[in-house]
Parts: sequence; structure tokens; C-alpha cells
Amino acid sequence: MASGEEDTEKRRGSTKFKRKELGLSCMLSTEVGAVLALIRRSQDFNSPYLPSDDNYEPATVNSLRSLRSLVFNLHQEWRTVDPSIYLTPFLDVVQADDVPASATAVALSSVLKILKLGIFDERTPGAKDALDAVANGITCCRLEKTDPVSEDAVMMRILQVLTAIMSHRASFLFSDQAVCTIVNTCFQVVQQSANRGDLLQRTARYTMHELIQIVFSRLAQIEVNDGEESSESDTGDIGVLESGYGVRCAIDIFHFLCSLLNVMDVVETEGSNNAQSVDEDVQIFALILINSAIELSGDEIGRHPKLMRMIQDDLFHHLIYYGTWSSPLVLSMISSTVLNVYHFLRRFLRLQLETFFGYVLLRASAVQLQEVAVEGIVNFCRQPTFIVEAYVNYDCNPFCRNVFEEIGKLLCKHSFAGNGPLTSLQIQAFEGLVIIIHNIADNIDKEGDSSPLGPYSNQITEYTPFWEEKEKDDNDLETWVEHVRIRKLQKRKMLIAGNHYIRDDKKGLEYIKHSQLISDPPDPKAFAFFFRYTPGLDKNLIGEYLGDPDDFHLQVLKEFAATFYFTGMALDTALRFYLETFRLPGESQKIERVLEAFSETFYDHQSADMFASKDTVLILSYSLIMLNTDQHNPQVKKRMTEEDYIKNNRSINAGQDLPREYLSELYHSISSNPLLAPTSTNQDMNPSKWTQLMNRSKEEKPFVQCDFFDRRICRDMFACIAGPAVAALCTFFEHADEEDLLHECIEGLFSVARIAQYGLEDTLDELITSFCKFTTLQNPYASADETLYLFSNDLRPRMATVAIFTVANNFGDSIRGGWKNIIDCLLKLKKLKLLPQSVMDSELQSANGSGDAFPVHSSKLGSRQVSNIASLLSFSSQDGREDSLIIGNEFEQNMNMIKQCRIGAIFSKSSNFPEECLQNLGRSLIFAAAGKGQKFNTPIEEEETVGFCWDLIAAVTLVNCHRFQSFWPQYHEYFVTVAQFPIFSPIPFVEKAVPTLFKISLRLLSSPQIDKLPEELVFKTINLMWKLDKEITETCCGIISQSVIQIVAEYPGNLQTHLGWKTVLHLLSLTGRHPETYDQSSETLITLLSDGGNISRINYPYCIDCAFSFIALRNSPLEKNLKILDLLSDSVNLLIQWQRNQYSDPGSNFSGMSNTSSSSSLEDNARSGSSNFIMNLFVKLGETFKKTSLARREEIRNYAVQSLHKSFDLADELQFTPANYINCFNLVIFAMVDDLHEKMLEYSRRENSEKEMRSMEGTLKISLELMTDVYLQFMRPISESNGFKTFWFGMLIRMGTFVKADLGQYGVSSTVQDLVPDLLRRIVSKMMEKDILVPREGDDLWEKTYFQIHWIAPALKDELFPD
Repeated sequence: MASGEEDTEKRRGSTKFKRKELGLSCMLSTEVGAVLALIRRSQDFNSPYLPSDDNYEPATVNSLRSLRSLVFNLHQEWRTVDPSIYLTPFLDVVQADDVPASATAVALSSVLKILKLGIFDERTPGAKDALDAVANGITCCRLEKTDPVSEDAVMMRILQVLTAIMSHRASFLFSDQAVCTIVNTCFQVVQQSANRGDLLQRTARYTMHELIQIVFSRLAQIEVNDGEESSESDTGDIGVLESGYGVRCAIDIFHFLCSLLNVMDVVETEGSNNAQSVDEDVQIFALILINSAIELSGDEIGRHPKLMRMIQDDLFHHLIYYGTWSSPLVLSMISSTVLNVYHFLRRFLRLQLETFFGYVLLRASAVQLQEVAVEGIVNFCRQPTFIVEAYVNYDCNPFCRNVFEEIGKLLCKHSFAGNGPLTSLQIQAFEGLVIIIHNIADNIDKEGDSSPLGPYSNQITEYTPFWEEKEKDDNDLETWVEHVRIRKLQKRKMLIAGNHYIRDDKKGLEYIKHSQLISDPPDPKAFAFFFRYTPGLDKNLIGEYLGDPDDFHLQVLKEFAATFYFTGMALDTALRFYLETFRLPGESQKIERVLEAFSETFYDHQSADMFASKDTVLILSYSLIMLNTDQHNPQVKKRMTEEDYIKNNRSINAGQDLPREYLSELYHSISSNPLLAPTSTNQDMNPSKWTQLMNRSKEEKPFVQCDFFDRRICRDMFACIAGPAVAALCTFFEHADEEDLLHECIEGLFSVARIAQYGLEDTLDELITSFCKFTTLQNPYASADETLYLFSNDLRPRMATVAIFTVANNFGDSIRGGWKNIIDCLLKLKKLKLLPQSVMDSELQSANGSGDAFPVHSSKLGSRQVSNIASLLSFSSQDGREDSLIIGNEFEQNMNMIKQCRIGAIFSKSSNFPEECLQNLGRSLIFAAAGKGQKFNTPIEEEETVGFCWDLIAAVTLVNCHRFQSFWPQYHEYFVTVAQFPIFSPIPFVEKAVPTLFKISLRLLSSPQIDKLPEELVFKTINLMWKLDKEITETCCGIISQSVIQIVAEYPGNLQTHLGWKTVLHLLSLTGRHPETYDQSSETLITLLSDGGNISRINYPYCIDCAFSFIALRNSPLEKNLKILDLLSDSVNLLIQWQRNQYSDPGSNFSGMSNTSSSSSLEDNARSGSSNFIMNLFVKLGETFKKTSLARREEIRNYAVQSLHKSFDLADELQFTPANYINCFNLVIFAMVDDLHEKMLEYSRRENSEKEMRSMEGTLKISLELMTDVYLQFMRPISESNGFKTFWFGMLIRMGTFVKADLGQYGVSSTVQDLVPDLLRRIVSKMMEKDILVPREGDDLWEKTYFQIHWIAPALKDELFPD
């Protein structure tokens, strides 16, 4: 069953195949019949081209009839039949002279049909010969001159057949010559069609285009010979397949296309009026074909060195030559061609691309050419990696021009808007500039980039030869990037050295050494390259240096000459090029040395055997110099003839003559074109320069292709054009009227900000400063109403405002000096009532109210976010226009704009700012709060503005508490600076400052701080404010009292510094003077003293001072004063505890103490850990009681004496030294009784003061009793002191003085007179009992005491001294 089905299928397939074969036979028969019919018709009409003999049968007719008789009698497949059998009859018709055009056209159609039907393929026997026959037949097609229409039809058929044979699957069997012939035939049709119909012309050009595409698309299939890479021969470049045409025909065709660009030289000689337009058409057509060839072959051209050399030399030479002066259309096509070449083959075209930019696109002068050139530049800039490749290959190469920098500055120059409306050139240039900026921004801020974030310092730390280029290594990109950046820096140093060299050649060369551009010892090659490639040098100085006979100078001269490439140059051309780089010295010896170096290099580079030695070149070169002087010096009367010149140069070539024709050419070259001086060197691309470039390109390293952007390179790139770019961006924004252009400016601003965050802070500051002007908020001459009107009714100010604050939000950490302009705009919005507090509160609340002191990371603007933010700026000019007079609409529009600004977030994000940025922000706010650069219309406006500034200072400080000590010292210096301003007014500056500073201090003290410096810094500033306006305690009493009480009540344990406690307790005492705050303040102090855990040896002295200030207040409640005195006396227990614990109280650690606190003896002792510190604290306490004992109220005085007595009772455990006890007596007790006695005498001299005197007398009585008790308590250690006698006699003298004091009208004090004897009796008796006062040999204590008792109380003498 299966075998039957297979038989059926075979029969069906066989039947189908037979039908196909029969169909081909019928087709051929039909085509033969059609051609024969046309030939017979021409015979019927007695064609003059045929013989009149009736029996005559043309050979073409016979061959056609033979073919028709054969087509149905074949016994083999058509695929196996030699194609020449059925093609030759038709080709005979095509080539026949006696056939009309109509028959030729049909025959061509028949050939075309045979080719398209694919009757034969590459495996058919005779296929190659058949194709060659078709190609030859088409190229030899004969046309009789009939009507133009028929001729056009035949040409159309020829073009179709040419396309068909090249598209045929067996076309690869063509030889290179055949392909070239086919292309040439097609081009002949193109030329002939120029004067014919438009259809034929278009078809011919289209066919030519197709043929070029077919040929060059085949390059990818052509194998390269093993020796092709290094071969320089004509045959070494030939790529081969198994058979058929290869790269040879591609080379010839490409050479032919390049030659079409040079048709101008031929056409100009004809003198036709329309020659130029025809030439342009040919050039454009050639460029189209070249573009097509490059696009199709792509980088495959690079595999074929000879074809590549043709692009490097012929093509680029023509493109550069015609690009400098051709029409805009030709220049546009040339730019497109170079762009295609760059895309596929830039690796081989490093110097050619540089030359094209330098001589064509960057030098266009006419306005129309400038537009085309800018368009070409913009197209290059659209390529993803062009700008970085241009920078790396050229700007970072000391021997190349700064292509990227020149492109950027050219675009900035053309986009710089003037006073008139924007032109198309300005808009196009601005588009290119923005493309560059966006490209750099997208790559410098790329996510996942692992390159370093900074710093971006670039210094030459060691010598490296600047002429050596390191190849890019994908495995070690870091080293390569650093090498590129170093070379750029070396190039910059060379330019600086060149400027120095122009002013002073010695200083210039010294700078080269200082910049590490040369080695130690110096390398002559470094000097040679410096003289050769540094632009702008004084050519006279170079010539004098090179001609110097010093050995090192001679080495430099040799290396200088070695930098030239004279291969392929004529002698006069090479000499011209050599002398363009410097001015030939005047001395003959120097000239000889310079020419000798030239001759040696030129001779080494020559491949011909014309010169026997370098001496021949030297002599001939010298003769050319002399000839130039002879021919072109006006002082020479009799000039040298050609014969004279030839005669003078006889036998110079090793005794032989040089060819006469060669010398004649040299003579005429110098006679007609003098050797130009370096100052007048032609800047156009001449043949000598091009030859030099081609020779140099053989030695140059390949074009470096970059598929990545390193962040450091991106930063360096933009730094080259930063200034002009910012200026162009700002001026364009100022003059642009269309909203789309304004948005492009804003997007450009964001991209600049993204770039500037990587080490270009000055650029961002400049941009912000410029854009702030467009907000209309910084115009000092505009009134508030004018500013508000412009702001509400113009799109540009609102866009600029949102853009500025958006930049501040996202790139605030990169802003430095620009903060001043931002703050000025912000304050202006506040003055205009465009900044409601509600807009700020929501975002500042987190900064002011949060207790967290840790930085919050913020995200940067990415490439996607830029467009999103720009879309938010679409304040359409139609919004609110219909109802523009309605205040509500304007207000709502402004509020929406303010919300987009997110002003509060700027300050809440300041935790991410670096210190320099934070300091600049603080400086701007502080200076603005002090009135710097501000103009206030009313005191209320001033107060609101100053308060707003301090609110922002607080917001910034509170979110940066974690690094308070790093930025606040500079803030404090700013406070000191503004206090010295001539316009500075403490009011309201200080009034607004104090609440803010206490808010900051509360935040710092709200949690324990390891470092005590922040606390000390903030209280240092608080003290500064208090000194600026001491009445601040009156105006801000409430907030000061509330803050101080909160600190003492809630955070006493976190207050650790002397300055902090001193300030807080001092302000607490000041607030106690006010009746409304006295109760709270006094209770706070009592609570602090009652809780001994919060009292340390740091704050103890200040607690005593504060307590005394409350006690000394007039009309203060007696019970509170007595309570405070009790607490003070009880505080001696703390001294005892500290002494026992060896100063391990909470305030014993002074490691964080700074030198800014008070320098009192107590604090000094505390820092040094003196053993007398406890004694000093006790003395201070006693002095407080002493001062209190002079109070006006007797109850307080007496209680103070009693409290002092209590203190001494407790001090028994302090274990003072004898000297300390005597010191306590001298400073406290003796001073107290002396003061009381003096006060009593003072009252006794006043009238009507007996009551006061008697009251003071009572206090003195208590004090004397205290003195006696304390002495008796510490009598033993006191007596052991070396100063005991002085102490004892001082006590006796005081008692005698008190007893004998004259109270005037009141006589003497009977109370004291009665008291003193009793006290003396107790003291002396006790001293005798303790064997302190006893007669001793050599000791006069007993005797002097006896006389003192006798003087004070004679009645006691016998009682105490019975003997």
C-alpha cells in the first residue's frame, strides 16, 4: 500500500516537473517569436538598415530560428543545458547593428526574463561563460539612432538587465573586471540620462545604487588572505572566495566613486555657466553611493587594508578639501558620510576625523555653512559614545587639538542669544549643547557605577613621558583612566608653559621642569615635542634654541627633526613644512645645523635612490634657502636664473649630477612660491600637510573606542566647557519665548546640577546665581507690587523659581556660595506673602520636633526623574489667563508653585550636606538675619524676616545635631562677624536668636552626650547674644525662664560643662529678679539644691552664686531665703562625700572640657585635680555666708551666720590641713567680723540709725561667738601651723579693736565689751588646758598673749595669769 502511494507521488512529481520544463520551452519560444516579429516588421517597412535582397536572412534571425526549433526537442533538463545556447541568440540581437531599437528592447526583456526565472544556476555547466557573455553583450549594446523614446526604453531595459545579472545567484562567478565593467556601463547610462527624461535619470541612479549595494554587501563573504594585513602590494589586498569576484572590484569601484568627487577640476575648464550645479549633482550622487557602500559593508572594510587606506587617504582628502568651501548641500552630505565612516571605521581614522573637525566643521564661516556644520556636529553628538571618545582621543592627547572642548565652546557660542529673536542656528546649537550635557549627566550619574565618587584631584605626582600613550586595557580600566587624566593635565601644563615661554623663555622651560613634564636629567625628546606640538610659541625663540651649538640643544634638534614624517614628500614640500614650525635663525652656522638635522631625517624617510647620501640633501636644501633669498629679497638686483641654479648644483650627488628636470622643478617651485615665514603659514589643508598626516597616521595608535563613561572623565569633560555652557544656558533661557525651549533650558539646568555634584560646585553656584536673576525676586529697584505682578503673570520667573528650589532640594549638598541667592529669593517670597507658614510647617516640623540626630539619606535626580520634574513645571501660559484679573486664581497658581518647590524639605535634608555646604548655608541665613543685603520697609517686616531666618537656622541645626561640634564653631564666628557690621542692630536679631539657641540647647541636652563640646559651643553663643544686648533678659524673660527651668529640672544630669552650668544658673538668677518668674525660678533652685545627685563639683560654685543672688533680692520671701541657706549649709555633706570618694562625683571627668570656659581658680583647680579643690569650694561657700551676713534684714544675717556655723560643724570631717583652716579664718570668719564691725561703725555715724546699728551689733555678737566656737573646734590643727602666732595675735587684736571701738554718740558697744572677756576666758583656758599656751623657753607666745589680754580686758589678767 505504501509502495503504491510512493509511486503515485513520483508520477505526480514527474508530471509537475515536465510541465515546468514545457513551460520554460514555451516561454523561450514566445520570446523568440516576439523578437522575430519585430525584426520582420522592420523588413516589411523596407528598413534602410537591411539589404534589399529577398533571400537575405540576417544571422540574428537564423540563430533565433535555430533556438525555436531546439526548445521543444531537448532531451535533458533546462538546468543542465549550457545557458549560452538560449542566451546567445538574444545577445546577438542586442549587439547587432541591423536591428531596430524596438527589437533590441524586446531582446533585452527576454534576457531579463531568463535571468529572473532562474533557468540556470551556479551549478549549470557554462554558467560563468554565459554570465560573461550577457555582461559583454549589454556593454556592447548597439543602438541605431531612432527616436529618443525608443532609446530611453532600451536604456531602461539595459539597467534592468544589469541589476538582474548582479542579483542572480550565480553572479559571484563574475570576475572583478566584469563587475567593474557592469558598474561602468551603468554609470555611462547615468551620464547619458542627464540630458534625457527624469524617469530614466532616476532609474539609472537607482540602478547604480543597487549595484553598489550588491557589490559591497558581499564584502562580508570575502575571505582575507593571511598576508593581507601586512601586505602593501597591489595583490596583497585581494580577498578571495572559491571563485568569482572579490575585493579587487570593490577597491576599483570605490576609487572610481572617490574620483567623482574631484570632477570640479575638469568641469571648470569648460567655462559653462551651469558647470557648478552639475558638479554638485555629481558630487552628491557620489556621496550617496559612498554612503551606501559604507553602510552595507560596515566594519568589514576594516578587514581589507587597501580599501581601508583608500578611505583614509583618498576619500578623506576629498571630503576635507571640498568640505571647506562647498555649498551647504554638499557639506551636509559630506558630514553624513563622515558620520557613517565614524560609526563603522573610526578605529582606523583617528587623525582623519580630527582633521575633518578642525578644518571643516569647526571652521565654517558663512552663516549657511555654519548651520550645516552645527547640524553635522549635533548629529555626531547624538552618537552615544562620541563625546567621550572625542575627549579621550583628542583632548587628552598632547599632540591633538581639543576637539570636544572646541565643539562644546562652538555650540555655546552659536547658542548664545543676542538681543533679537532666536535664530535657527542658535536653536540648533542649543539643542546640541543640551545633548552633550544630558549625555554627560546620564553617564556620570549612572546607577551602579562603581567608579570613585571623589575627590577629583588630579596632580602629576611623578614624571611620565607625555608623548607615550598607553593602550586601553579592559581588564585594568582604572589604570587607563588615570593615565588619560594625567595626559590631559600634562597637556594643560604644556599650554601654561607655552604662555610662560612666550613672555620669558627661561621661565617657560623652568615651568616645564617644575611641572614634571621632563625627567631628571632632562630628556631632549621632551623639549623636542614641546617645541613641536605646543601651539602659540614664539617661532623666533624656537629657531634660536634649535640653532644653538650646545650639545643638549643639538640633541633636542635631532629629536625635533625626528618628529616629522617626510615619506612621499618632495624636497621643497618637506622643507616648507619643516620651516613652518619655526623661524630659521639668521646665522649661517645655525642654519647649517638646522638643515643638517632636516637632511638626515628626510634622507632616512626616502625610498627612492635619487640621493647618494644625506650630504646631498643638505647641500640641496641649503641651495634652496639661498635661492629663496635670491628670488624674493627686494634688495637683490641681479637674480639667479634657472641655468645658474642648475650649474651651481652640479656634482653634488657624490660627484654626480642630479637630474636636470628635478632641479628645474625645484627652481620653479621656489621662484613661484617663496618659503613662507612661520607667522604667515597657510592654515588650510595643503598637500604637504596631508602627506605628513598620512605618514603620521601609520605610527599613531588606533582610535580608542569607549563603550563606557568613567565618572572622573565625565567630570573633567564638563569642566572644559562649564563656564560657556552655563552662560549659554542662561542667555538662551532669557531670550526664549516658546515654552518647549524653556523646558529644555530647565532640563539642561538639572543635568548641569547632576554633573556639578561631582566636584564642580563652583559651576553649580554660578548657574544658581544666574538663574536666580530670572525669578524677578532679586530686583532691588522693583516694588513689591511690580515684583508680584511679574511673578504671577510671567511663566519664566515661576519656572526659574521652581527649578532653583528643585535643585536645592536634590543637589543641596553640592551648593556653596549659591545659598546666598537661594536664601534671598526665599526671603523675598516671604516678604511678598507668597510663602505661608503652613507651607513650611509640615516639612520643618520633622526637623524641629524629631529627637533623632541621625542623617537621612536623600536620593539624587536620575535621568528619568529629570523629565518628570520638568513636566511638573508646565505652568501653561493658558492657566489662569482667562481670569487673570481674579486675585484668587493668581494666588492659587502661586500656591501650587510654592508646593512644588518643597522649600521646607531643603532644610530637613541638610543632614546630608558636607560641612562646607552646611557652613555656607548657615552663613547665608545668619547674614540675612543680621540684615546683610536685606531691605526692610517696616519694623514688622524686619522682625518677621529675622524670625524666619532664625527658624531656618534652628531647622538646619536640629537635623545636624549629630555633628554639631563640626559646624557650629564657624556659625559662632559668623555671629561675631555680623555683630561688627555697621548696620547691625541687636534688636530684633538677639530677641529672635535667644529662643532659637535655647531650643537648640534643649535638643542637645535632651539626651546624654559623650562629647561635651557641643554643649559648651551653644552656651558660648548664648553668652555672646547676652553680651550684645543685656536687656534681653527683660524682653525675653519668659522664654529664658522657661528654657532654663526646663534644663535644670529635666536635664541636669546631661549638663556637664562649666560654661553650661555657669550660663544656665546665671540666667536662672536673672529671671529670679522678675516677680512673674521668681517663684518658678526659686523653686527650681531649691529643687536642684535639695537633690544632691545633680550637684557636682562642676556646678557647685555656680549653685552657690545663684543661691546668693536669690538671697540678696530685696523683698524676697523670708522662708525661701532661709530654706536656701539651710540647703547651702547642708551642701557641706557633698564636699565630705566627694573627698571620701576621691572626686568621683558626676562632674569629675573633664576630658571633654575646652579652654573656652571661665578661667577662675576654682575651675583651674578642678581641671588639675588639686587637693585644695574641696577647701576652695568650702571657702566659696563661706564667702557666700559672709556676704549674706551683711544683708539688710537681721533675720537673714543672723541665719547666715548660723548656717556658716553649721557648715564649720560639718567641715570637721573634711580633714583640712592647718594652713587650710587658717585660710578659712582669714577669708571667711575674720573677713566677716571685720565687715560687720565696719558696718556697725558706719551706722553709728549716721543719724537716726541706732536701730540698724544695734541690729548689726547683734549680728556681730553672733559672729564673734562663731569665731570662738570654730577656733576652739579646730584649735589643735591650727596651733600646729607655722602661721599660728600671726593668726592668734590677729584674733586678739580684732577682739581688742571691737571692745574699744568708738560708736560716737552711742559710746562703746556694751554688748561686745561684755562678750569679749567671756570669749577670751574660754579660749585661753582651753589653750592652756591643751598645752598650747604655756610658758616655753625661747617662745614669746605666752608673754605677748599676756600683754594683749592686759590691753583688751585687764580684769582677766589676774584670773588667767595668776602668777
